[in-house]
Amino acid sequence: MILASTSSAGATWPSWVLLVATVLVSGLLIAGPALRRRYPVAWWLLLGFPAVAFRVTYTWRALMAGCGLAVSRRPALTVVSGLVGNGAPPPQPRVPRRGVIRPTVGGFWLLVRLLPGQVPEDFVKAGPAMAEDWQVHAVRVTSWKPGTVRIAASVADPLAAPRVPKQRGPGHLLRVAVGALETGAAWVVDLRRVPHWLIVGATRSGKSTLINALVAGLAPQPVALVGIDCKGGMELSLYEPRLSALATNREQAVKLLVALVDLTLDRMTVCRAARVRNIWGLPEKERPVPVVVIVDEIAELFLVASRNEKDEAQAAGTALIRLAQLGAALGVFLVVAGQRVGSDLGPGVTALRAQLGGRVCHRVADPGTAEMALGDLNPDALKAAQAITPEQAGTAVLASGDGWERARSHLVTEADAEAIAAEYAHLTPVLPELLAAAK
Repeated sequence: MILASTSSAGATWPSWVLLVATVLVSGLLIAGPALRRRYPVAWWLLLGFPAVAFRVTYTWRALMAGCGLAVSRRPALTVVSGLVGNGAPPPQPRVPRRGVIRPTVGGFWLLVRLLPGQVPEDFVKAGPAMAEDWQVHAVRVTSWKPGTVRIAASVADPLAAPRVPKQRGPGHLLRVAVGALETGAAWVVDLRRVPHWLIVGATRSGKSTLINALVAGLAPQPVALVGIDCKGGMELSLYEPRLSALATNREQAVKLLVALVDLTLDRMTVCRAARVRNIWGLPEKERPVPVVVIVDEIAELFLVASRNEKDEAQAAGTALIRLAQLGAALGVFLVVAGQRVGSDLGPGVTALRAQLGGRVCHRVADPGTAEMALGDLNPDALKAAQAITPEQAGTAVLASGDGWERARSHLVTEADAEAIAAEYAHLTPVLPELLAAAK
């Protein structure tokens, strides 16, 4: 009886498993659309990822062969077997070995070991074919280590509607979440890590929206914001209640920049007397307030029409370069923006560009501006920036010494920026030397 009972139980147990599995799968399929709308991450991990992982596994060998990434094990034997026609199947080609497929919030990634003679660029070229075969939004291939590449796929476009949590309180000093990366992670501008930035973009490309998001994140923090807007203050005057100083023409800008250089030199003296290498080594009560300088439309500082303007432009460029060289250690940070930035504006622009380690390139009207922003850092980033269309407002390519990413800034309107500046106006540090220079 015991054996029969065990045998009977053994016969019925798989039926229970099958029934439970059927009910679970049916429930997930029925609830799938609602689950995807309300809990997209849960839907992806429970339903979407297993289906895509199966598709990748099933198509891997054929895809590698179709993209020219498979290598014949014994080419001569393959040819002979085809000529003789003895019915023996030719040896299977050798395909690159892939690692475990790992899910992310909005996609997946895996490592692939290259075959002898292959380079990462071979897989970069196959990226569009992978995306088409796996039915995902995009595939990006990057070098992981010698002989290995990392393939990352995004199922949907994470830049279609980037959602950045509203900042509550001051947050981390000089660190602002301004949008979303193509990977689905938050796009964070950290001035402590990358102190100086160049932002370029044509009209209605999203450049002003990015600056709005940056100012909105810095406004609640204990920092001084300084504006230089040589278009009469049309852009940066929105933030005037939160600005410690604002220059609206080149003459004021030169005086303000010179005052900022003097401020950094004073801070240098304080650090030297305290035997520290930067202001962050000073006691918190003695540490001077960080200053973020926002320069809008950099071309207006460098364009000249007379000898007098040439001297002003040279003085402005020299002061900006000195701030970029000295500022990171002394608590002065630069955010330089413009519609057009090219070497034709003078050697000062090229020298300044070399000091701006963070680069953001939206859609631009001329290739020279994209080249100035990204060309010296990464050719692939340059190609990605030149592919941005007018319909992709807010989308940008950001690059630094660490690599590059596609990103999109969070929508912060002019009205939002103006309201935030007014809300935190009481936090505006008073810097008399800068106020006097901007008048």
